[in-house]
Amino acid sequence: MNYFKISALAAFLPLCFSAAVAQANPLTLGASVVYSQSPYKGGDDRYYPVPVINYEGDNFYVRSLSAGYYLWKDQQDQLSLTVLGSPQNFDPDRTNDKQLKALDKRHMTLMGGLAYRHTAAWGMVRTVLAGDMLDNSDGFIWDLTWLYPFQFGDFSLTPGIGALYSSANQNDYYYGVSKRESRRSGLRSYDADDSWNPYLELTAAWKISQNWNATVAGRYTRLGDEIKDSPMVDKNSQVSLWTGIGYTF
Repeated sequence: MNYFKISALAAFLPLCFSAAVAQANPLTLGASVVYSQSPYKGGDDRYYPVPVINYEGDNFYVRSLSAGYYLWKDQQDQLSLTVLGSPQNFDPDRTNDKQLKALDKRHMTLMGGLAYRHTAAWGMVRTVLAGDMLDNSDGFIWDLTWLYPFQFGDFSLTPGIGALYSSANQNDYYYGVSKRESRRSGLRSYDADDSWNPYLELTAAWKISQNWNATVAGRYTRLGDEIKDSPMVDKNSQVSLWTGIGYTF
């Protein structure tokens, strides 16, 4: 594995993170932990153990929480059909806010769409356009990022800046409050519109040996007004962290 990087979604989509991906040669196995700060009132911050299973083939790839089939692939450009897991969810049993305990669950989902990456001397552009495939939110997201890697021997540092667009259906499912929920909880009803959520991310990777690699990555997201204004939310931003170790065969 030459390097890890954070892909959208994941968050990941808040996509939380869309899990870190690796340039495998051709197979990398390992373990990782994702930390995601909860934007909800009284919500528990979450830790997700995620296996690192990365395979990079000529026609398809597997990158932990995502997989795809290449429509176009060369040294500079890669376009693929992709599916990825979104760990974003809301569980009323995991909040200490009495009003939020009366709300319905919002479930994790599976997203599908297109992923594109362009690499040049001035850096890398990465984008994912994906919609809900399980009819939970019936929404979609568009993630767009610019990254620039710095290499220091066996250590690399890759800062990035980007934005995550969430459609109205996507936001309303995770942050809206229906009239029925409003009557039950005492919260005001709320219909969320679409939003842009800008973010900064940083990935540090260390090539421990010929086969072993370790990575730490983080993303700071500034929540859009449509999310911040939700009666379910009491934060202006969200932090996600990912740390993992992998062995390349």
